Amino acid sequence: MEKSILYRVILIVLIVGLALWSFYPPEKKIRRGLDLKGGMHIVLRVEVEKVPKEDRKNVVDLALKIIRNRVDEFGVSEPVIQRQGEDQIIVQLPGVVDTERALKIIGQTAQLEFKLVESDPDLLHQALEGKVPEGYELKYLEENGKRTPILLRKKAVLTGKYLVNAYMDFGRFGQPEVRLKFNRKGARLFSRITGENVGKLLAIVLDGKVQSAPRIKEKIPSGEAVITGRFTIKEASDLALVLRAGALPAPIKVLSTLTVGPTLGEDAIRKGLRAAVVGGILVVIFMAVYYSFAGIIADIALLLNLIMLMGALAGLNATLTLPGIAGIILTIGMSVDANVLIFERIREELAKKKTIRVALDTGYKRAFLTIADANITTLIAALMLFYFGTGPVKGFAVTLSLGIICSMFTAIVFTKVVFDYLVYVRKARTIPIE
Repeated sequence: MEKSILYRVILIVLIVGLALWSFYPPEKKIRRGLDLKGGMHIVLRVEVEKVPKEDRKNVVDLALKIIRNRVDEFGVSEPVIQRQGEDQIIVQLPGVVDTERALKIIGQTAQLEFKLVESDPDLLHQALEGKVPEGYELKYLEENGKRTPILLRKKAVLTGKYLVNAYMDFGRFGQPEVRLKFNRKGARLFSRITGENVGKLLAIVLDGKVQSAPRIKEKIPSGEAVITGRFTIKEASDLALVLRAGALPAPIKVLSTLTVGPTLGEDAIRKGLRAAVVGGILVVIFMAVYYSFAGIIADIALLLNLIMLMGALAGLNATLTLPGIAGIILTIGMSVDANVLIFERIREELAKKKTIRVALDTGYKRAFLTIADANITTLIAALMLFYFGTGPVKGFAVTLSLGIICSMFTAIVFTKVVFDYLVYVRKARTIPIE
C-alpha cells in the first residue's frame, strides 16, 4: 500500500509541476479571446455559385489561404482564421478595432488587370450611345475631379497573377503610389505588350475599376509598373498589401462583424475574475465548515484542479474567452460536487459502524460510478458544443471538458491518496468529516 501511495504522490507532483511550468507566467502563456482582449470577429461567405461544384472546395480553401496571407501582412498578432461549413470563413483579429480598414483588406477581391484602351473615337461614341462593340467594355476614369469615358478591350493583356511584389512609394511630386514588380514571365509579357503598343493607352484595372490609364511612351523591359491615383499613404499601403497577398478566387460577402473594445475586454476580465474568486471563497468556506478536515482536503484539491486546468489551457494553446471563464466557474462547482458525493458515502458507511478503512474504500467505490456517469454525460455534451459551436461557444466547451477531466483526477486520485496516507501510513483511526 505504501508503494502505491508513493507512486500516486509522484504522479500528482509531476502533473501539477508540469501544469505550473506550462502556464507560468500566465500573462504570457494564456491566450485571451476577443471578448477579453478586444478586437474583431468577422464571418465571411465565399460566393461560389458561379463556380463548378467540383471546384468549390478548392476555391474556398484558396480564399482561406489568401485571407491568411493578407492578415499576416497586416501584422495582426495571434489571429484565428478557420473554415466554417461549406463556404464560410471565420476571421478573428485580436486588438484590431478599425473595422472599415480591416474589412477592406480582407474582403477586397484585388483582381488586377491591364487592358488596352481603344483609340478610335467613333467606337467610343458608339459605346456612349449604348451600342458597345463586341469584345469591348465601357468604363470611366476618374482623375482630378473629372469622369472621362474610355473604351477598353475586354480581354486583359496582363493580370496580377504574375506579380511578385507590390509596395507603396512616392511619385515625383510626393504623391503616394503603388509600384508593381512582375516575375520573369510577367516581365517578358509586359515588355512585349509595351513594345507593340507604343503611343497607346494601357488601363490599369482593379476589381473592375480603372485606376489609371497612362500612355505607353516606350518599351518597358524592366517588368515594373506603377498604379497612380488619389491615394492616401494608408490606402496605397493597404492596396500594395492585398496585391502582394494575391487576388481572391471568388467574391467575398461579409455576413457579420463584431467589434469589442479593449476597455470592454478588461472590464469583462475584471468581472469574470471577481465572480470566480467570490464563488471560490464561498465554496472553500462551505466545505471547511460542513466537512471539517475532509473539507479542507477538498479545498486543496480544488486549488490543484484550477492549476491543472490553467496548465492544460496553456499547454494546448487554447484561447480563454468570457464563456471559458464561465466554464471554469462551473468546473469549481462540479469538482466540489464530486467530493460531496464521496464524503456523503463515507459518512453513510461510518454511520453503519464500519471501520475507517472500510468506510473509505466503500465510499469511494460507491461514489465513483455516480461521479463517472455524471461527468461522462457532461463531457459528451461539451464535445458536441465544441464540434458544432463556434467562437466563444468553443471556448466554453474547451474549458468545461478540461475542467471535467481535471476535477475527476483531483477528486478521485488526490483526496484518496491523502486519506490513504493518513489511514494506512499514519494509522489514523478516524478522519474528521463532519
